[in-house]
Amino acid sequence: MLYAAVRDNLATLLAEASELGRGLPRYVERDFARYLECGVLTHGFARVRCESCKDELLVAFSCKGRGVCPSCNAKRAHVTAAHLVERVLPHVPYRQWTLSFPHRVRWVLLKDAGLLSDVLTVFLRAVFALQRRRARRQGIRRGQVGAVSFIQFFGSALQVTPHFHSLVPDGAFVQREGGVHFAPLPPPTQDEVERLLRVVRHRVLRLLEKRGAMPAQGPEDALQAYQAHSLQQRLRWTEVDVRPPPRKQPRCALLEGFSLHANTHLHANDRQGLERLCRYGARGALALARLSRAADGRIAYRMKRPLPDGTTHLLFTGLELLRRVASLVPPPRANLTRFHAVFAPGAKLRPFLVTQAGEEEANEAPQAAASKFCPASITFSPWRQLHFPIGLMS
Repeated sequence: MLYAAVRDNLATLLAEASELGRGLPRYVERDFARYLECGVLTHGFARVRCESCKDELLVAFSCKGRGVCPSCNAKRAHVTAAHLVERVLPHVPYRQWTLSFPHRVRWVLLKDAGLLSDVLTVFLRAVFALQRRRARRQGIRRGQVGAVSFIQFFGSALQVTPHFHSLVPDGAFVQREGGVHFAPLPPPTQDEVERLLRVVRHRVLRLLEKRGAMPAQGPEDALQAYQAHSLQQRLRWTEVDVRPPPRKQPRCALLEGFSLHANTHLHANDRQGLERLCRYGARGALALARLSRAADGRIAYRMKRPLPDGTTHLLFTGLELLRRVASLVPPPRANLTRFHAVFAPGAKLRPFLVTQAGEEEANEAPQAAASKFCPASITFSPWRQLHFPIGLMS
């Protein structure tokens, strides 16, 4: 359904965007074009042959896009999560810190990817300072902390909303002779989470004012026009004035549109839960399982949570869906998974932590490979080298 919508409406979208300022950026057009070639054998494939059973399989090349293709996004999320759990994150408890922003700040962060990185740094510095203070109260000196952060530009209703998911070890690492010791910490209190949000809000707004980013200018091209339209969308409510206030959750703070959630905690032995959380942070914007065809012919997208009036689906025409998807394509050369402090590539403690995370999997890898996989040879066959139709191959 998504492929048919892109195939039938991409030319209309590009023509419409060319009339709006400078049109769509090249990386957005390239992402759509490569999605139309993803999984099509005529655009290249790999021939996989098992030497034991002599079975052969043709595997079409994928587009490896980051915005439009749900299949490639799902593959990337699974690979990223498996790599983090097996090779990076040690066996310690973790807490997820999720920060989202008001609409006026979201628009500024969308227009400047470098500013988004600076805001993430401001947020994590405040979280790390809180962790170190709590460690000192427990008598832990010179404790070091770290985080793995996921940057997402979308929400569950296909709306543009840049926000952060940061996995932070619920404790501090202390370097000792012969290795690194992890000292767990008690969970943060509600007052600490609210105080942290006040600090983050003050520092973020001060940073934006210092950079001259607020008030932000209007859209400059078609992509920003689509993003601005998505930001201005309001979900429908039946009775706005009598809408009940949001349910108070522990370790969750709201302040002038800023939101901080820190109630998701994982035990040190819950590696499956950690992988699910990493996969959630690295996921793409679109889920094919939520797409369906409505009775009137439009495309229905099922939301993660129903609205108070009972609405469960968003309805789009093919062109409207492409506008929404185009606004969610992440900018190029922007890492969506970031490593900080002890998990950073140049950190002194990283070799100890990475070894601790991957030593068991490294020991089990040879036996698992021998038992699960049989030898196979892979031959890459670009379509330009074919001299006969694929349907005639035997």
